Amino acid sequence: MTWGLFTTWILPGLWVTVQVTIFSAALAFAVSLAIGTLRTSRWWIVRFLSGAYFEIFRGTSALVMLFWFAFAFPLMFGYQLVPMWAGVLALGLTYGAYGSEIVRGALAAVPVAQREAGIALSFTPMQRLRRVEFPQAWPEMVAPLNALAIELLKGTALVSVISVSDLAFAGNVIRLSTGDNAPVYTLLLVMYFILAFAITRGMRVVERQAKKGIGQEPERVPLFRKRGAGSPGAAGDTRAMGGVNA
Repeated sequence: MTWGLFTTWILPGLWVTVQVTIFSAALAFAVSLAIGTLRTSRWWIVRFLSGAYFEIFRGTSALVMLFWFAFAFPLMFGYQLVPMWAGVLALGLTYGAYGSEIVRGALAAVPVAQREAGIALSFTPMQRLRRVEFPQAWPEMVAPLNALAIELLKGTALVSVISVSDLAFAGNVIRLSTGDNAPVYTLLLVMYFILAFAITRGMRVVERQAKKGIGQEPERVPLFRKRGAGSPGAAGDTRAMGGVNA
């Protein structure tokens, strides 16, 4: 693969992938917060409708949803979506359904005593959510949302099937024109990994700040651990050997 092909196809494809990831993630985050919060409502009709959204989008294929927005939506509503925005809608709404379960679970994990304290202070439900529940639930959401963001990044490759010139589309064009299968797809793997690594590092910073905001000291996990008395494989750790001392 020549430098000209790299600058003509790969770099523009990288920019398109970044844009699709950012816009889809923003939409998915907004949907996650809205649907996840509504699923904790005291009104059964609200829980039913938000739960129906969750089940529908969780139970349908993201690829088929992409085709629906690109090809069925214009026929049904008479409005043609730009392919890139069709992809953003399909990915954002689909992954937002998965994210809503993360939000719902984190809010449900807030101790009941905290909610009761908000009631005792005469907070409205919205005030309790904003001042009591969400600040405590947010640190628990970050790590699963990080994993979901990486899955969304990898899912952006689907937009290539509706002719959006992302990384996957650019790699396929170069492969067909040069026949360099191994170099092209190896390069794509490396570039997706770099993007995923950047997302992970950014979310780690967000997680540390979220935990500091509620007075928790973020856990620092070393990259490598020495084999010592505290490790599961240590000679003195009887739990690692089924409780039998040597």
